[in-house]
Amino acid sequence: MELNYSLIIPVYNRPDEIDELLDSLTHQTEKGFEVIIVEDGSTIPCKDVCQKYKGKLDIHYYNKQNSGPGQSRNYGAERASGVFLIILDSDVVLPETYIESVTHELRQHPCDAFGGPDASHESFTPTQKAISYSMTAFFTTGGIRGGKKKLDKFFPRSYNMGIRRDVYLKLGGFSKMRFGEDIDFSYRIIEAGYTALLFPTAWVWHKRRTDYKKFWRQVYNSGIARINLEKRHPGTMKLVHMLPTLFTIGIAALLVTSFIGRMLMVYGPGPDPLHRWYWLCAAPWLPILLYSLLIFADSSLQYKSVSIGARSIIAAFVQLLGYGCGFIYAWWQRCILGKDEFHAFDKTFYK
Repeated sequence: MELNYSLIIPVYNRPDEIDELLDSLTHQTEKGFEVIIVEDGSTIPCKDVCQKYKGKLDIHYYNKQNSGPGQSRNYGAERASGVFLIILDSDVVLPETYIESVTHELRQHPCDAFGGPDASHESFTPTQKAISYSMTAFFTTGGIRGGKKKLDKFFPRSYNMGIRRDVYLKLGGFSKMRFGEDIDFSYRIIEAGYTALLFPTAWVWHKRRTDYKKFWRQVYNSGIARINLEKRHPGTMKLVHMLPTLFTIGIAALLVTSFIGRMLMVYGPGPDPLHRWYWLCAAPWLPILLYSLLIFADSSLQYKSVSIGARSIIAAFVQLLGYGCGFIYAWWQRCILGKDEFHAFDKTFYK
């Protein structure tokens, strides 16, 4: 089977990111691909950046009204010509052997769809590396996004997803979900009987969010999306998806217990209440401290930096608590109050 590719990249107000991504594409060891940039109603367009790569890449630039990343990918897919479509986020950078690795993997393991892992680049800021750690480490996500082979089914994500163009068009591409649309699409690929595999060697550098506030918005919406996905695909929620929620409830319970202990220290009955209730105030902080030390040690060893290790503690708590809070809120709104599908931070998500 002939293997050529259409790389589809939606972009919203990210000309600098697109410049880095396109530059990495000029260094690919294998050249059988076209690049389709879909400007999703940006107020800071990247057209001039794309013009720089005319002659260096087979690049096609389109500008359309804002509709979210999923519909922008569909717009690009309708105009693509490759046998395989490769969906990328604008905040990734590709190693020079990426396309070559995809071709090698497809020849060794033919499939209908695939995805690859992500990693942090040496040039990323310490905060970006800490956020990358929190999204891929075993002690935060169970390593489900770290690129390890699994015995169960693999569900590609939109930052690094490939699919045969005929399958993409047959399934209608991405739904109108604003968040979680890539997982929804992966579920539909599997449910339709197609094969999706993890290609460990086809990895990308992924910048993710650049600060903790933006990262909170991302993971909060991911928590909401998990409930929305369960409503669309009943039975797809696994224990690993609920762990951040259990973590969030556990942290809340520990803080409440410590607060009660503090109040009893001050206002408790009997003589010497300070000594009597000190353990109730202090003990709940022990598991929080131990978990923080675990994250610090693991991240510091991985990146050989205590600074990134310290930042990873913040990133881990943002990742788990943000996801957990979004999950709990969506569960209340959708499962208890019976409201329709929704998401949060729509107007401020990219700011």
